Amino acid sequence: MATTTVMKLMGLSISAAKRAGGIIRDIMKSGQLDIVEKEGKDDLQTEADRSAQRCIIASVSKQFPNIKIIGEEGNAHTSNVPDDMLVTEVDVEFITKNSCPDYLKDIKEEDLVVWVDPLDGTSEYTQGFLEHVTVLIGIAFQSSAVGGVIHQPYYQNANGEIGRTIWGLKGLGVDGFNSKKLDSSKFIVTTTRSHFNNLVKNALDAINPTEVIRVGGAGFKVLQLLEGKAHAYVFASAGCKKWDTCAPEAILEAHGGVLTDISGEHYQYNADVEFPNKNGVLATAPDVSHQLLVDQIPKEVKESMSNK
Repeated sequence: MATTTVMKLMGLSISAAKRAGGIIRDIMKSGQLDIVEKEGKDDLQTEADRSAQRCIIASVSKQFPNIKIIGEEGNAHTSNVPDDMLVTEVDVEFITKNSCPDYLKDIKEEDLVVWVDPLDGTSEYTQGFLEHVTVLIGIAFQSSAVGGVIHQPYYQNANGEIGRTIWGLKGLGVDGFNSKKLDSSKFIVTTTRSHFNNLVKNALDAINPTEVIRVGGAGFKVLQLLEGKAHAYVFASAGCKKWDTCAPEAILEAHGGVLTDISGEHYQYNADVEFPNKNGVLATAPDVSHQLLVDQIPKEVKESMSNK
């Protein structure tokens, strides 16, 4: 049976995310981070961001020239990409072990949008919080996040190997991580490490968590939910962009969780949407009532978000 566009794209994205992770590690080892500020002191870009994005976008666009690809680092130069940065092979295990969900079988390249965050958690990367760093590749169809890849370049596997790749596709499932049962005696929430403000505090106070885990990167926060380490991810601020949430949303929802804005509305991921997630992020693990948390967020917080 011929491989469908979506399955081939997922397989290539898995391979490209792994290669990008290798590039990120190599640049850190070299010490040549070449850090620049984009929009402020907490919005950094390094050579690892730029090179990882070149790798991903060049690899995907070569195989899928008609897919719209939107990357965090803008129009990163993708011509004349060195051969060792260009990924041409799909992940064989993914392709051979999985079948395309029926609703995605007949779609064309033009129906898809790919959102790329080549290095989610750049501030953490520069500060040495390497566990927080992820590579995110999200796939959207009909404005909805349907598939995604999260790669952790610095994850330490039990066998001594470094790096871990998680994937999810709605209608198919997820793979690449182990999930434990949530502790029902606690209510653990993960939130921002570096963008804490009064709105975030007010939202957290309203839902009264027993513990708050402050970590960097949207990808790493959602991993807390996937692995059963946290019940919810609450971020009542406008710091995230579509490339931060497309892949995590698709994977979390393929696993049975939910990711929306702070008012419970799903973001749209079509090619012409604005990039900022102006109404924050609210995500819940499977078996946690998303609507209950939406209802607990104060009206004043929601109104402050929508008026920004």
